[in-house]
Amino acid sequence: MEKGARIIAHDPQGMREAARYLPDGITYVNNPYDVFSGADAIVLLTEWNQYRALDLKAVLDKMKEPVFVDLRNVYEPCKLREMGFAYFGNGRN
Repeated sequence: MEKGARIIAHDPQGMREAARYLPDGITYVNNPYDVFSGADAIVLLTEWNQYRALDLKAVLDKMKEPVFVDLRNVYEPCKLREMGFAYFGNGRN
């Protein structure tokens, strides 16, 4: 954020608690698909089932740049790369 990044976040359970500890300036949204609109990158930090079942085509269509950082290794790298994402997993290629 200090370098100009705009952060939009969604979590089905933890947004209220996160807002208490994270810096001001983060926008919290109620629908996970609102996070993707115009995004340069998305970072998946949690394994909620609703994130495991994302409509990846809709995600891709909403993003400005299709960069997907999967820190929970929820998705298969080959599948996302075939779809057109620049995919980065946690500790795997």
